[in-house]
Amino acid sequence: MLSEDEKAFLVYWEQNRARQKRLFYQLLVGLPLGLLLALPILINYMSGWDKRAVMVGNTQSNPLVLIIAVLAIAVFFSIFNRRHKWEMNEQHYLELKGKEAEDVKTN
Repeated sequence: MLSEDEKAFLVYWEQNRARQKRLFYQLLVGLPLGLLLALPILINYMSGWDKRAVMVGNTQSNPLVLIIAVLAIAVFFSIFNRRHKWEMNEQHYLELKGKEAEDVKTN
């Protein structure tokens, strides 16, 4: 027998699963968390707390490369995080559907 929370989740997921699987939605919703993860990397580099690392970084690398890398980290993390969350919800949905089918079969 499914609880009320499980029934509510089934209804919610049936209505929202296609929308949450879209890449643009995953990027849009996950990007703030991805930027929150990538921003300290940029702040750490810009703060200049390690003088030798700053000297080497300024002579051997282009700051644009660092900015592109930070944005790539943010985008990757946001999409990966949202896809993982979608997969977890989908697995939970399929388990509840199986449980619901078992209940119908036994009754």
